[in-house]
Amino acid sequence: MAKALFLDRDGTINKDLGYVFRKQDFFFIPGIFEFCTRAQKLGYLLIVITNQSGIARGYFTEEDYAAITRYMVSEFSARSIRITDVIHCPDLESPMRKPSPGMFLLAQQRYDLDMATCVSVGDKPRDMEAALAAGCGKNFLFQGSFQEILSAL
Repeated sequence: MAKALFLDRDGTINKDLGYVFRKQDFFFIPGIFEFCTRAQKLGYLLIVITNQSGIARGYFTEEDYAAITRYMVSEFSARSIRITDVIHCPDLESPMRKPSPGMFLLAQQRYDLDMATCVSVGDKPRDMEAALAAGCGKNFLFQGSFQEILSAL
């Protein structure tokens, strides 16, 4: 069985400026690349779990979301960091949408994850609620620095 580092996107990977879908508005959080490099070296699969209700709200399209996701993944890849998967929920009412654990459980099935060995990092209580419900072993509410979390990996 594998282990994963689950990352929320807006507010954890990039600055949360509200419904970010354009490259010029996508600013990586300082330390995210170093943090993910360390996790990858420790054998974690890197999986992004993100609500994207801006799609359902009509603020941007699935195609816009796909384009910004390709940009994000390519920036990690340019630093030799492999994002295993990016799972998103565009819907406002769905069992996949955090705080429900649906996206985590989908990842568990796809990658045969031992959830007790997984780590989640998100910037909102709903991220923690979903990860806990899915059985993640360690859960961190991101508050601006990855240093504390690095020592717990």
